[in-house]
Amino acid sequence: MAVTYESGADFTAFLRRDERGRASLDLLVPDVRCAGCLAKVERAVTGLSGVAAARLNLSQKRLTVEFAPGAENTAQVVAALDSLGYAATPYDPAGAREAHDREGRQLIMAMAVAAFGVMNTMMFSVPIWAGLFGQELGPATRTLMMWFSGVVGAPCALYAGMPFFRSAWRSLKARRANMDVPISIGVLLTLAISFSETVLRGRDVYFDAAVSLLFLLLIGRWLEHRLRARASSAAADLLAMQAATATLVGSGDALTAVPVGQVRPGDMLLVRPGERIPVDGEIADGLSELDNSLLTGETVPVAVAVGQACRAGALNLSGVLRLRATARSEDSALAAIARLIELGAQSKSRYVRLADKAAAVYVPVVHAVALLTFVGGWALGLEPREALIRAVAVLIVTCPCALGLAVPAVQITASARLFRRGVLVKSGAALERLSEVDHVIFDKTGVLTEGRPRLKDTAPAAVAMAAPLARASRHPLARALAAAGGEGPLAESVKEVPGQGVEGVIDGRRCRLGKADFLGVETRGGETELWFGFEGETRLRFVFVDAMRSDAADVVAALRGRGLAVEILSGDVDGAVCRAAAAAGVTDWRSGCTPQDKAARIDALAAEGHKVLMVGDGLNDAAALARAHAAMAPGTALEASQNAADLVFSGEGLAPVVEAFDVARNAHRRAMENFGLATLYNLLAAPAAMLGFVNPFVAAIAMSSSSLVVTLNALRTGGRRWTS
Repeated sequence: MAVTYESGADFTAFLRRDERGRASLDLLVPDVRCAGCLAKVERAVTGLSGVAAARLNLSQKRLTVEFAPGAENTAQVVAALDSLGYAATPYDPAGAREAHDREGRQLIMAMAVAAFGVMNTMMFSVPIWAGLFGQELGPATRTLMMWFSGVVGAPCALYAGMPFFRSAWRSLKARRANMDVPISIGVLLTLAISFSETVLRGRDVYFDAAVSLLFLLLIGRWLEHRLRARASSAAADLLAMQAATATLVGSGDALTAVPVGQVRPGDMLLVRPGERIPVDGEIADGLSELDNSLLTGETVPVAVAVGQACRAGALNLSGVLRLRATARSEDSALAAIARLIELGAQSKSRYVRLADKAAAVYVPVVHAVALLTFVGGWALGLEPREALIRAVAVLIVTCPCALGLAVPAVQITASARLFRRGVLVKSGAALERLSEVDHVIFDKTGVLTEGRPRLKDTAPAAVAMAAPLARASRHPLARALAAAGGEGPLAESVKEVPGQGVEGVIDGRRCRLGKADFLGVETRGGETELWFGFEGETRLRFVFVDAMRSDAADVVAALRGRGLAVEILSGDVDGAVCRAAAAAGVTDWRSGCTPQDKAARIDALAAEGHKVLMVGDGLNDAAALARAHAAMAPGTALEASQNAADLVFSGEGLAPVVEAFDVARNAHRRAMENFGLATLYNLLAAPAAMLGFVNPFVAAIAMSSSSLVVTLNALRTGGRRWTS
């Protein structure tokens, strides 16, 4: 059951604070649905004292409010939303899903009723229309058909129109007008005119128009509903990877399994080998190694000990850990990655801002035009009935649903499609900027290379000797060694030493595989390595290298084929960068670059008029990523680089870079096409309705068709998947 809150409720307990202590509040605003709602809510909340920023995510119906230090007045925000006619509750993913599912069921039911009304109303309307073709009905029969049409059509229209009527009523109660107001007025006036014509035995009734209008509008709204579901499922997919429960250590070391949502900072948790870290925390006891591949894509385990931090989603590989929670599950690193996706609909591109401005002036303008049509038509000699019909047609035909959907539908579709291809889009503006780039800069390590060590050429006999022990370990380097050795026997009496390595027995001889000091060898720095040896015998060294991504050369060629210049900026030494550039087919490269060098190079290219896409993963790339016109980072990148990037891609290859560029250009074309379609439609439809060439029935079909056209056009965004 949904929890309700009073108007102006204090939600201070739901505030979140970042590492700098700045407070923010996430609210679920279930009744927002269009560009007009978005602009109205953001404008009102941003204007409140103490509010630093407000971003409304239409896909999630989630309002994020950032407060100035010491000015966290949550009751003021909730009261402001209530005055606009929008109820708000603390954002809860489960509650949001429930509200989304409930809205979907209501839309389907309303659509079904409207479809029933359309089919059955037409059964009585067709005989009336027959008079247009010389098959006139008798007066009594005609009136009877009109009554039947009203008896079936009016109740269906009233029920199917409830989503619009409720929204319009809330808006009017707040002394404002959203886009559902003209729709509701148009439908109700159409029904009123039709009943008047029926009672007065007039010629035309429009019960079929009212029901048809609502049916087509509901189709468009349901398609929008489904698009939002597809976009929001990305964050849910990531959060589903988080541990569902945590083992809480109580007094007397009593262990209790609790839902991860109940864990609070300061709680002591037990994490066994093979379990994922449930929340961000600090190790209070134990030694182990963590696999952070879910968070960063980095498969090399990280040794951890008492006092070190670990993040939710990491896999505990070897030792038992006691963990002191430092954050709630919703504030964890994994939840932060999920929020990267949600940022996609929060920042608005130039095209969305243009649509917002157009939508903001729509309601007063269209009502003024409708009133002018009625008054002007009456003054010029039209009967009040005919003048009113023209005014209703203007209200219906000029509904800006197509304009409001023009860009969001494209961005939602493009972002969802890219997510399925392994790219997280952090902002709609990112796609717009990416479509404009003409120059691409790659970092080397972790971008052109895999960022994952592989066994360097080693004597097969040495690999075969160590492979039995390697096969018994879950360590990624050991797995790489085992893969090189192929299938074979396992070592016996295997014991994992947390943070050091693994030991066991092969053919009756005790052996070890792990770090150099674990085998009593002085460490050689500078390379990723494992050591193996039997007790009292010579130690064998296995070196692992970071190989080039398999499709690096194909991706570079594909980008050049699309008219883009490509270069490499790396902090590595000349030899390594030269080899990588040669393998990738890049002739323009620079080595030994500092973060300042990379940022300066991007600034120089921008001064020359170039729009640069930076692809980097390291901390030394963060400044360059922030300076670039568009930026991408692999999933293995540091958090600072992912935060600075506009898009984050996963996978073993660089193909997502090309795919993101192709989808961005395609999305740009679709957005401009939608703007053109919506503008052309309104330029033709409004004058036609004012001059009486369009009656309410035709207006209903025309308006709904325009919304369906831009939505279906948005679904074309993406094109074919690129393969090397």
